[in-house]
Amino acid sequence: MLMPSIFGENLFDEMMRFPTERDFFQRTNANDIAKDLMKTDIREVNGNYELDIDLPGYKKEDMKLQLKDGYLTIQASRMDNKEEKDDKGRYIRRERYCGHCSRSFYVGKSIRQEDVHAKYEDGILKLSFPKEETKKELEEKKYIAIEG
Repeated sequence: MLMPSIFGENLFDEMMRFPTERDFFQRTNANDIAKDLMKTDIREVNGNYELDIDLPGYKKEDMKLQLKDGYLTIQASRMDNKEEKDDKGRYIRRERYCGHCSRSFYVGKSIRQEDVHAKYEDGILKLSFPKEETKKELEEKKYIAIEG
């Protein structure tokens, strides 16, 4: 039986699968969580690199960009506090979230802070900076002395 592609290939397998003891005690791999954060698209346009980094739910004030030793590091952190009370002041729901994510890219030691341009809109941090030029070293002609 063919199923619409929106369900995926193993919809019923996942619904009918019972958790094993291993599922309850196995730790979640940090990379599984981090893969959904800060997804980045990198393009080369007219001698510049352009990065689009997904950071939905963050504010511009929550982000820090640092250029040090040729590495561009993007850090984002946020803290949310949601409280709902009934008319007598008792808690109905209370949630807190604190998160931090960071990612670094090697951009080259010749890139300066003034070369990096950043803009944040619609949950996407857009960065652009010039492509590092590789400096060609002049080839020295070396001669071998002939004895005798």
